Order: sequence, then structure tokens, then C-alpha cells
Amino acid sequence: MTSTEDVPHADPAPADALTLAEIAELAGVSVATVSKVVNGRSEVGSETRALVEALIQERGLRRQRRRIKPAGLVEVVFHELAGEYPIEIVKGVRAAAANHGVNVIVSELAGQHVPGQRWIKEVLGRRPAGIITVFSGPTEEQRLLLATRDMPLVVLDPAGDPGRGVPSVGATNWSGGLEATRHLLELGHRRIAMITGPEFAFSSRARLDGYRTALDAAGILVDPGLIRRGSFQIEDGVVHARGLLELPDPPSAIFTANDGMAIGVYRAAHELGLRIPDDLSVVGFDDMAPWRWLNPPLTTVRQPLAEMGSTAAEMLIKLATGERLQQRRVELGTELMIRGSTASPPGG
Repeated sequence: MTSTEDVPHADPAPADALTLAEIAELAGVSVATVSKVVNGRSEVGSETRALVEALIQERGLRRQRRRIKPAGLVEVVFHELAGEYPIEIVKGVRAAAANHGVNVIVSELAGQHVPGQRWIKEVLGRRPAGIITVFSGPTEEQRLLLATRDMPLVVLDPAGDPGRGVPSVGATNWSGGLEATRHLLELGHRRIAMITGPEFAFSSRARLDGYRTALDAAGILVDPGLIRRGSFQIEDGVVHARGLLELPDPPSAIFTANDGMAIGVYRAAHELGLRIPDDLSVVGFDDMAPWRWLNPPLTTVRQPLAEMGSTAAEMLIKLATGERLQQRRVELGTELMIRGSTASPPGG
């Protein structure tokens, strides 16, 4: 399922993208010179290189259809390799890549959401057929370097603005936040707290906006004291849930922007002698397989991570073989999975 909801499309591929010959004509240089710039050759003057790169950045480069070499690689770049999140995405990428006879390699940015110069040097040396960055993204300068080296880029679950015209894959985060909060409202909850992800993350802001929209539609004022800023870590759920549950008028339900923080809420509730869902309802976001075995199983919003990975890989392989994308911003639908961690509020 795809949707254009909530997040505007990136600009489509320019219809007037230039060929090597057209760039050469505009720049007043030979096709060979433009080819040297595109392939990262050093024997081009700095002014000429800057002019050619600026034309590519502004107008785009029209690729010839080609085949990826049988031993071709696509590289998947994670900000951090931890938990089920990267595993599910890699499963999807590998499944799609295998259909095209392409191998997958994985790299990590040690917790950084913007690659450093060491990464860009290493990836240029590896020369993969294309790159998928996950919850991270290169700078404008790094994107230009990749483009001039003929390395297409797809951003999956963008942490920030992926860049003008850069293909990206995400989920309907706003709808997920809306549906989770509506579920709690329909059960009778009125004091609903939310533990969000980091401010810079598009997904976090969209889920928070969905939560606010649901409360507003129900005629309930958003209480800033019930919103706590996390960073998608289990510890955030523990710390913030303690603070929320020790308020003079504590919430009867907590919605967290990922499953990990929901696990932290379970821990805090246990420490305070509260039962889930009798005393407190909890909703997460992601639907990671291990958390279905909690007691009680976690109600959560399913984010189709494996499908997101396979979609990103299919887009990347099309770009690497010179095809144009019909859609450069793809959003896959989320789904509320109702399990045992939600019920009517005490006395409700």
C-alpha cells in the first residue's frame, strides 16, 4: 500500500535532465572532460569541475540504460546497527537485490545521522552500484560527489530533509500516530501521554502531530506536561514513564513513538506496582517481533520495515540501470495491531 498522505512529494526527476553531450555544450568543454568529472578523475581544473558539477546539480544527468555487473553491490548505510530495526530493513533489501542478482553490503555511522568525510572517501573507493541510507543522509556536498561518480542514492526513513529531488521511502507516520491515539480515545482514555522521538526526526514529529490531531478532533486540549521528548531508547521510556506516572494527575495511557520506549514504560509501571492494561494502557510504534511476546502482548502501530527496505532497493536498482522513477517519494501504510496492552481506563 502506498500513500501520498501527510508528507509532500519530493520534486520529480527533471524532464529536462541533460546528457553528457548537452552538459559539455553548456559548459563549453568536451564530452571527455565532462566524463572525467563524472568519474572523479583528477585531471580537470577546479573551475571547470565546479561548473560541470553545478550543471549536474541544477539540471540532473540523463543516464543511459545499462546493466549492473553480476557482482554488483548495493550498500545500506545505518546510523547505528542495534535492535530489530536494521535487521528487518536488511531482510527487505536483500530479498529485492537477490531478484536482480545483486549483493548487499552494510555499513554503520557509529550513531551519527550525517556521514563524515571518512565515510564518503571509503564509499567512493568501494564504488557500489548505489547507496541506501537509513535514518541518516549525506550532506549536499556528499550527494553531489555521489552523483558525479554515478552512484545513485535512496534515503529510507529520512531523519531530516533528504535533499531536493532525492528519492526516499518512509511510512505513514502521521496516520499511525492518529490511529494509535484514536484507539485510546475510543477506549475512554482522556489523559493520554506521549513519549516522542528526537525533535530532528521527521518520523517523530509526524507521529506527534498525529497524536495532537486526534486529541484536537476529540475536543481535548493538548497538555504539554503529558508530552516528553525521548530519543527512541528503552531508557527514555523508563525515565519519562516514571515522571508521568508520578504526576498528581497521571495519565491512564501512554503512547510511545517506538516499541523500545514502550518496553521502558512496562518496566516503570512494574516498578511502581501498576498493572498493564488494568491500571495503564500502552501503545508502541514499529511492531517488532520480540515485543509480541511481552506479558501482555504490546498494542502497537506496524511499520512495514522489510517492505520499506525492498521498495528502496527496487528504486535504487532502477536508478542504477538508468531507468527513471515514476514516483520519487514513496510512503507505505502503517496498521494498528491491537493486542493485550490496551483496555478501558480504571473506572471507565
